[in-house]
Amino acid sequence: MTQDAIVTKVLPNDMAEVAVARTTACGGNCGSCESCIFQSELKTLARNTIGARIGQKVVIESKSSKIYGAALLVYIMPLVLFIAAYALAYVSGAREGICIAVSFLGLALGAAIMVLSQRLRKDKNQITFDIIR
Repeated sequence: MTQDAIVTKVLPNDMAEVAVARTTACGGNCGSCESCIFQSELKTLARNTIGARIGQKVVIESKSSKIYGAALLVYIMPLVLFIAAYALAYVSGAREGICIAVSFLGLALGAAIMVLSQRLRKDKNQITFDIIR
């Protein structure tokens, strides 16, 4: 996955801080509708193997598999546990109210797994960026 960025700081050990413009869910920019409450710029670290300087526009790249893995963990896994917990309660013959309560317990379990896995993998397998041009 590649994104455009601007170098804001050059750091030692071939690293740089880059500013990446956040894209919006509506596909426009935040200035057009002013409904976004989030800042429109994110700063992150990237490996600066090409020697980019402050103010230069660059292209940064990250491994798509890590992005997709994070999205799967955050969005899909809790939803799957939510549905699976409901189905298990239904198959076991529980009443509707119990099925709903168990499904929300499955959702909470999914959220807990997500938080714990992020805390355990804090420094391992982080999404890293490289300046490629």
